Amino acid sequence: MAKAREIPELADGVSFCEAAALAVETRAGEVFEHAEGVLDTGDIERVHDMRVATRRLRAAMEIFAPCFPKKEFKRTLRDVKDLADTLGERRDPDVHIAELQRIAAELTREDARGIQSLEASLRAQQQAGNETLAAKLREIEETGLRERLESLVLGARGTG
Repeated sequence: MAKAREIPELADGVSFCEAAALAVETRAGEVFEHAEGVLDTGDIERVHDMRVATRRLRAAMEIFAPCFPKKEFKRTLRDVKDLADTLGERRDPDVHIAELQRIAAELTREDARGIQSLEASLRAQQQAGNETLAAKLREIEETGLRERLESLVLGARGTG
């Protein structure tokens, strides 16, 4: 799992709203960094890392909510939550497939055959989840989620 980036400026005694700007700026950057290759089903950790990054961003946004313009904040937080939910739905089959593969490795070849049909079903779910995630990624691009997060950061700094 990708570690959260340190935000050393927080130790400098910055204001609450500057801390909000720093936290959301950093956590939003992590979300979009993890988007690279997230649709690659060969590396399931990418989905996990992006999902964790969205959860960290959501937490930062909720903690610092008073620093952001309400209307813009609510819509942006809702979209971050929706992205996290979509990533979660995409992640679930990954976890189950990995566990089935672990179990199958301990079984005889004949006994493992029964697991293969279940794995095929999970792979279909994984593919459907990937299609939903691809659509969600296009949506957040089209609706400017990254730019709206940047706007929140500027607003918290009083420059937006």
